[in-house]
Amino acid sequence: MGYIAAETLEMALHALGGSDVAVVAGCTDWFPALGGKPAPGTILDVTGIPGFRGINKADGGWHIGAATRWSDIVAADLPPGFDGLKAAAREVGSVQIQNAATIAGNLCNASPAADGVPPLLTLDARIEIASLSGARNVPLAEFITGVRTTSLQPDELVTGLSVPDLPTRTGASFVKLGARKYLVISIAMVSAVITFDEGERVSLARVAVGACSPVAQRLGKLEKALLGMPAFEVESGNLPIDPFLSPLAPIGDVRGSAEYRMEVAADLCRRAIASAAATAHG
Repeated sequence: MGYIAAETLEMALHALGGSDVAVVAGCTDWFPALGGKPAPGTILDVTGIPGFRGINKADGGWHIGAATRWSDIVAADLPPGFDGLKAAAREVGSVQIQNAATIAGNLCNASPAADGVPPLLTLDARIEIASLSGARNVPLAEFITGVRTTSLQPDELVTGLSVPDLPTRTGASFVKLGARKYLVISIAMVSAVITFDEGERVSLARVAVGACSPVAQRLGKLEKALLGMPAFEVESGNLPIDPFLSPLAPIGDVRGSAEYRMEVAADLCRRAIASAAATAHG
């Protein structure tokens, strides 16, 4: 077994050309996933690459480095549109896990119950990817392709995320339900972003549900239905949600049945929308 602590992006990309290479950062999912199996031939640590950690304002939006820790996101001075992402960051395991786990690791792990995915979907995040042949960026909705699978190629490395600016009067939220209050894998989770215009009506709505399908997803028809709604109606918490849940395909497992997950998803959508709306309106 070999270990490479990459000091530059180029060094990391050249290392990916080898065989049996595992890219690691916080290792909070990678080590437990090994179980009793031996580690692969080469471990490539990307945490020391310059620019891979941190959150910076960029033209027209924000840039989040791939090795940015969840505790970095919690502590960052970000606009209200990031409140959902911050709330999700506080739910990623314990504080010790948040101090080690990285945002790109959460995405590349591609768990249906990854806390970071729904809020990043509502932020229209794009994934920045590099290889020796060039760079590309893809919408998060196209990056995660299934349970534990992504569109990342063997010679590619996630370098960061970009998030476009949101309008003023925008609020965001993240809510989840688990079998207990803390340190829990979600039964279901929802993130929402709501923006009001000067007439106190919804001008932008984004709602994403996680842990209720192989890949977390936005509810496009619900988002369209919310447009133009007055603030008092959106904040009421009495919105009809069930007709818009058809894209979801929850499974039953030890944490809950498929039917229960659908019921929970509807309730969490109401709560997340009302919470985001209250922040935007307030």
